[in-house]
Amino acid sequence: MNKLVYIGRDLIEKGQDFVVAKVVDTQGSTPRKKGAWLLMKQDGSRFGTVGGGKLEAEVEKVCLETFQTKESKIYHYALTPKEQQGLDMRCGGDADVSIEYVDAKNPDSFIADFDKKATAFIFGAGHVGQALEPILRYVNFTTRVIDDRPDFANRERFPDADEVVVIDSFLDAFQGMETDESSYIIIVTRGHSGDYDVLKQTLKRMTAYIGMIGSKSKVAEVYRMLREDGFGQEALDRVYSPVGVDIFAETPEEIAISIAGEMIKVRAGHGER
Repeated sequence: MNKLVYIGRDLIEKGQDFVVAKVVDTQGSTPRKKGAWLLMKQDGSRFGTVGGGKLEAEVEKVCLETFQTKESKIYHYALTPKEQQGLDMRCGGDADVSIEYVDAKNPDSFIADFDKKATAFIFGAGHVGQALEPILRYVNFTTRVIDDRPDFANRERFPDADEVVVIDSFLDAFQGMETDESSYIIIVTRGHSGDYDVLKQTLKRMTAYIGMIGSKSKVAEVYRMLREDGFGQEALDRVYSPVGVDIFAETPEEIAISIAGEMIKVRAGHGER
């Protein structure tokens, strides 16, 4: 779950109103994509970002005004040169930003956000995936198990998973699946190739968490390949790998517990990325 949701929940419990700005749609090149958040308190202090620069400045200005008007609406921003009636940003795209006033006494719309259940996409139905799925379900994640092997991704091995998906290949890992800011991606396929294929696709998507299993040498090799594909350090820094909190785990069950612990930490807004 987005860290800002927890900040908002704390403000509601304290009876403090606040304003939330969220990127709800983009076209072309923009600094942040759909789902980016900014939360502003009544004193003007803010958390999160919708992209920085002039876009951020304009959104912050509207957020401050919204404390007076208490009106929630969507604003359209053209990130084009000034002569094209835009914000004179180099991106050149367009962004629609929802500005919402949240009344602590009646926060129904915001509550819907922090009640949203996080979804765990477990890529790999082997021993670690099989041990991890019930743990994540027990700690209130929706679980989706994905593999290209019907002998592994099936209801006999995962009887209570919310969804079990057999894909054609990890080259098209997200067949018909969407991700958002409440999506947690766990990459535990049977080898380097599958992990690389899934991670390469995941880095282009919106997620709350990305974790990939592997030794330090394996992770370094996958990162080397991704750098050759054009991914920068900022993208790679999104990944928790080797995955899991350090509890000196060895068995699949211990590894699963370490992964779940890390995901809980991120969901609670205390991740280190």
